[in-house]
Amino acid sequence: MELEVDLGDLQNEKEHLVSFLQSNQVIVAPSKNKVAVNSEKLSPQELQRIVTKFVYRRHLNNTHWVSIEGTTVKINRFKGADQKKEKHKKKENAPHQTALQSWGL
Repeated sequence: MELEVDLGDLQNEKEHLVSFLQSNQVIVAPSKNKVAVNSEKLSPQELQRIVTKFVYRRHLNNTHWVSIEGTTVKINRFKGADQKKEKHKKKENAPHQTALQSWGL
């Protein structure tokens, strides 16, 4: 059975995913936009579990989630993930209070 992993907007994580899958004894063949998995023993649900583990280990679980569509395991981005990053950047640029200001002096 030929399974695929669609990285979506995480193309820069392809090498990390390939090495992670190979460390889990999965036969992998990287293609242009996807990663092809050729395994008779591996079901789409088991591949989804392994890819979900990869997402958690790379600390991407705040912005991405994993789903199955037929024989393709997709890594999807949460819809509000971009907006959250922009809010945090605005807060980081805000000036910090000094000790005098926080004590009300």
